[in-house]
Amino acid sequence: MNKLNNHIHPFHLVDPSPWPLLGSFGALSATMGGVMWFHVYSGGGFLLVSGLSIIILVMTFWWRDIIRENTFEGNQTSQVEQGMRMGMLLFITSEIMFFFAFFGVFLF
Repeated sequence: MNKLNNHIHPFHLVDPSPWPLLGSFGALSATMGGVMWFHVYSGGGFLLVSGLSIIILVMTFWWRDIIRENTFEGNQTSQVEQGMRMGMLLFITSEIMFFFAFFGVFLF
């Protein structure tokens, strides 16, 4: 537990993480490698596979950190869980509204 997360409040403040930066680097590498591979440039396939490997490694380590924070460090309080559930409900609701708006234009 670091100094930022001392449980004075019921919310979880995330620790600084290298995974978003490394994940974006992997996504850029995979995109550039895919474009190079489609246009038959040398090294495109290697860059594509390297980028996808970086993305898979970032996903694995990031999820490991999230599981560790929630399970062993106890950062997930009931109010945090309620906020995640509400966020997911609002996301699903917005996707449903987008679906109706998008296809409503074509049908009506």
